[in-house]
Amino acid sequence: MKYLRYLLIFVPLAAAAEFLGWSPLLIFVFSCVALIPLAGLLGEATEELAIHTGPKIGGLLNATLGNAAELIITIVALSQGELDLVKASITGSILGNLLLILGASLLLGGLRHGIQKFDRSLAGVSATMMTLAVIGLIVPTLFELLHELNLGSLNVFNTNVNDPALNSLSLWVAGILILLYVLSLVFTFRTPQREEHAGVDDHSDEEETHKAKWSVPVSVSVLAVSTIAIVFLSEFLVGAVEPVVESLGISKLFLGVIIIPIVGNVAEHIVGVQVALKNKMDLSLSISLGSSMQVALFVAPLLVFISLLFGPELTPFFSLLEVVALTLAWAYA
Repeated sequence: MKYLRYLLIFVPLAAAAEFLGWSPLLIFVFSCVALIPLAGLLGEATEELAIHTGPKIGGLLNATLGNAAELIITIVALSQGELDLVKASITGSILGNLLLILGASLLLGGLRHGIQKFDRSLAGVSATMMTLAVIGLIVPTLFELLHELNLGSLNVFNTNVNDPALNSLSLWVAGILILLYVLSLVFTFRTPQREEHAGVDDHSDEEETHKAKWSVPVSVSVLAVSTIAIVFLSEFLVGAVEPVVESLGISKLFLGVIIIPIVGNVAEHIVGVQVALKNKMDLSLSISLGSSMQVALFVAPLLVFISLLFGPELTPFFSLLEVVALTLAWAYA
């Protein structure tokens, strides 16, 4: 992951592009590239703190800050009223983890090691929670689509709802999803950890993994600086979205589904594939499925409540195309 740090050179470039009034396209590109290593540093600092604080508190840190970079980007987008971009990024993050990363991990790990083993109970729990998460995201949308169909105004691309009853339903659904996520954390922490199906070199890798490279002050400092930098770069990125969409002729749906999830999660995606290549499928599955579950059960509903602070309320009502994509991804995974 060290090679990603070379991309930090784009942090000052993005700042220069913003403050010197360069092309919005340059601002967007520089900000996207600069966010990749910062998201990696944020995740690495969280992991280091988790090692210092022990398995329970460390697990809680990972559970709450696992998708911190993407959460920051979407909060900034919310503050600027980019609701469709936020919804698309939620969809893209789930699709990317369930299809791209899980698929790449299984493919590359299988090509290197042949048959790979994983804990069936762990996979079963993850699949069950992911099922509940997808249902929680899809059911409100189905209510909204039926409501539109009844009014004769169905639009497969529409994601904006102004019905007070449906908006109230979205808050209840968001609360239930967060409750499910908390209960899943309680279950995970109270369940004894099984020994992972290991390869021949796992013991040496495990020893390296559990040795902290940074002290607590260094970890906290990196976490704080990375967070502040991500906030500013997210402002640059979101501010350039509208001009980029107009100049390139692309949609916000494309930016949200493809670009934003890659920017926020590329470091985590690389780790997921790397551990699969080391024949650690339990860890690889926990990264891909766990990240998807966190986005669906924690990040998305949390954004619903945060949106109340900014005016336009974010609702978990997705377009029909997004619902179909989420359903197919869940069925495949």
